[in-house]
Amino acid sequence: MRIKSLFIVIFISGFLLNCTTDNGDYYTPSSENEFEYKIDQFADLKIIRYQIPGWDELTLKEKKLVYYLTQAGLSGRDIMYDQNYRHNLAIRSALENIYTNYTGDRSSDDWMEFETYLKRVWFSNGIHHHYSNDKLKPGFSSDYLSELMEATATELIAEAFEVIFNDKDSKKVNLSRDADNVLLSAINFYGPDVRSEDVESFYAEVTSPDPTKPLSHGLNSKLVKEDGVLKEIVYKSGGLYGAAIDEIIKWLDLAAGVAENEPQGDALRLLVEYYKTGDLQTWDDYNVAWTAATDGNIDYINSFIEVYNDPLGYRGSYETIVQINDFDMSRKMSVLSENSQWFEDNSPLMQEHKKENVVGVTYKTVNVAGEAGDASPSTPIGVNLPNANWIRASVGSKSVSLGNIIHAYNNSGSSGRLKEFAHDDKEYDLEVEHGQLGDKLHTALHEVVGHASGQINPGVGTPKETLKNYSSTMEEGRADLIGLYYLYHPKLQELGLVEDWKALGTAAYDGYIRNGLLTQLIRLELGADVEESHMRNRQWVSAWAYKKGKEENVIEQVKRDGNTYYNINDYDRLREIFGDLLRETQRIKSEGDFQAAQDLVEGYGVKVDQEIHAEILKRNEQFTGAAYGGFVNPELTLITDNSGNINDIEVRYVNSFEYQMMKYAEDYGFLVKD
Repeated sequence: MRIKSLFIVIFISGFLLNCTTDNGDYYTPSSENEFEYKIDQFADLKIIRYQIPGWDELTLKEKKLVYYLTQAGLSGRDIMYDQNYRHNLAIRSALENIYTNYTGDRSSDDWMEFETYLKRVWFSNGIHHHYSNDKLKPGFSSDYLSELMEATATELIAEAFEVIFNDKDSKKVNLSRDADNVLLSAINFYGPDVRSEDVESFYAEVTSPDPTKPLSHGLNSKLVKEDGVLKEIVYKSGGLYGAAIDEIIKWLDLAAGVAENEPQGDALRLLVEYYKTGDLQTWDDYNVAWTAATDGNIDYINSFIEVYNDPLGYRGSYETIVQINDFDMSRKMSVLSENSQWFEDNSPLMQEHKKENVVGVTYKTVNVAGEAGDASPSTPIGVNLPNANWIRASVGSKSVSLGNIIHAYNNSGSSGRLKEFAHDDKEYDLEVEHGQLGDKLHTALHEVVGHASGQINPGVGTPKETLKNYSSTMEEGRADLIGLYYLYHPKLQELGLVEDWKALGTAAYDGYIRNGLLTQLIRLELGADVEESHMRNRQWVSAWAYKKGKEENVIEQVKRDGNTYYNINDYDRLREIFGDLLRETQRIKSEGDFQAAQDLVEGYGVKVDQEIHAEILKRNEQFTGAAYGGFVNPELTLITDNSGNINDIEVRYVNSFEYQMMKYAEDYGFLVKD
């Protein structure tokens, strides 16, 4: 499970430092304490750099491990493009060929629109928006693209060319109620003629050797129809995506050779075996070993993991995050995992839904050294894995907060939007003083306590089986509610995590309601429904709480000078309301109550008040800052002697998004070249 890049960080007070040392394709900070984070902005997106604190403190062996893991991750970059849509790789390749070879007018409005479209495709790993799932709309005509293709001898099949401009495959992931979500989703996890009922009936017949340890069926395969018969095509060496997977295996083998300890090396070798065979039992064996391998300074996430992009929650998107331990922050935050049983015991869940023993939640703050696939350029800020409920219950899980990513976000924006949408000066000042720590603690509580909390009733299927297309947003909302329930609690101060629990909790509640009911709407086009699972959960949590407390005026809608604000009048009562919703959300998951999940999400999380939405968009026009942020990775460069031996590995920062994307296409385009 993951925390997506919280929209609230865009409103945190920050500044841009004028410290660029332009060195062609690379950037060198003018001093250790000065760093320019934001490097580009286009459409609704901004591109940010992040640093790798503590890199020079690593041993050469540790640096090699990080390098091999990042190379393994980048080797699978093309997989994410193809998973997102069947024509993505062909379209990207054609656009990149034009970008490289066009010798005509590169100052025209049409060319500028072409460049923007290409950068949006890079950012989203395809032609659908990374967050809204809507197909990207080019600002140039089909005639202009034809001219560019002719001028650069670029080829693109007719269907792929036409889909850039027509209305076909308009949603990457369609979660609409009463629709065939599989058939109407452009995501390339299923054959074009596979329907939702086909998927459900296929997996209803698939069993696991041990029902108490259900395998993650469908996680690493594509389901297609051949001669009317459903069949899985497995992602593995020699199978689907084999050319890229063989490269991943090559680098993971090298990583295993420089592992910090035996458990880490054993886990890496199991991951290699999984990539070779595609065997889901090996995947579970790997996750058990990986979860238990907690020693060492380096860790990683790699493979087909999160299922948000599958409307039915079976298939995993490829992603990788390479991590270096942030020792100081991890010591401070590990107190949450040490007290996870207290949080469970004192939660408002029904007694039968509480875990008697919360096992092995390992929480760390880490610094990212490299990302790829579904984690790049748009990245989570926190992750809790593995996702299998039985492994969480019996072995535990790892939770991480991506410290340098959060830091880069918080230093790449401005405070203008916060000033505009905060109800009053008190709310603004609280956010400035406590907002960043509140975000970190909410991420930690969400990941460590939230995803580890609660249990499913005996005999009830997994959430993807029972809650279906609502399973992801229900789980993220449930984890958010755990965090909200404890953010406004003196236990945080007792544990030494905050100096003033009430001030921090007040700021956190203000920020959550402000975001859930107002500011996240700037990400949507007027008239659109909320589609993305995390946006949905923030809206249904906020809207349900607002309605539940309306008679008591717990949250008040304020109209001032034609503008809408929300003001919390009773924080203690709001906490009780969050607790009520948490208890009900856990009941829905524990009992597999599909109808209740549908009523909650559709009733509160999908539809948008169009009058308020239009107002928010109008108020936002004054700000030039982008609604979404994503990252370029630092480049790890080998320093070798005359014999090719690695003497050191240097961190370099790129100067442009285009440079890194074109370099990646050249170095890691294994499926395009296949």
